[in-house]
Amino acid sequence: MFIYDLNLLCSELGKTTISCAFHAKKGEIMKCPYCLKAETKVLDSRTTPDNDAIRRRRECDECNKRFTTYERVEIMDISVVKKDGKIEAFDREKILKGMLTAFEKRPMKEDKIERLVSSIEARIRNSDKTEIKSKKIGEMVMEELQKHDEVAYIRFASVCKKFRDANQFVKVVNNLKTEV
Repeated sequence: MFIYDLNLLCSELGKTTISCAFHAKKGEIMKCPYCLKAETKVLDSRTTPDNDAIRRRRECDECNKRFTTYERVEIMDISVVKKDGKIEAFDREKILKGMLTAFEKRPMKEDKIERLVSSIEARIRNSDKTEIKSKKIGEMVMEELQKHDEVAYIRFASVCKKFRDANQFVKVVNNLKTEV
């Protein structure tokens, strides 16, 4: 299934932008949003500046009005199962926020952190599962942090694993020492 976001620039409406979303099955013809006729032709096709969609300028064969469609890949929604059993939508910004906090005042550039988050998101999406436990996401983040910065790893682990006292910090530090 494709998603089409239509941005119609209507001179009759004082150049007001109208946004619509259509779900079209593969092979279905794009209908004119003005007269609803199925006969339209593509005048121009190009990718958007950030390469995440194809912009098509179309003209209706019946009423001759022009409109623009944007074709984007529909990304599978992923649900996160929290420790208490609640379910919420996957949000990569939560991973980014956690990693930025863990790397605070550490020698790691933000673009590198962004790439780490993208790597984790790719692993989650490539699993082809529609649900993932928050604990599994936390483990993936800790795995990446441990490879790049032990201090950031300990900071994140202390929150993720809910350390109750200094002894738990000591255990994690000792485990890191034995792994090296």
